Amino acid sequence: MSSIGTSKGVLEIVKFAVYVSVPIGLMYLFANNNSNLQKIMGHREYVVYPTETVKPQSPEELREIAKEIARKRQRDQEMRS
Repeated sequence: MSSIGTSKGVLEIVKFAVYVSVPIGLMYLFANNNSNLQKIMGHREYVVYPTETVKPQSPEELREIAKEIARKRQRDQEMRS
């Protein structure tokens, strides 16, 4: 192997090591210090729950409503005939 090929291989290894170690190091630095973690997480809303609303109707109630609508349509058609 020539000296040029070896230096490129070492450069790639160093770049990969930096690419992997920087995120791990930053995570360790910020996550290991509790005050940093509280400061970062305190300024963001990670979970936002929707406001309370009326619960949707149960399947049985929806079936009853559908039956009532069908009865009304049938009555209207009979009256038109």
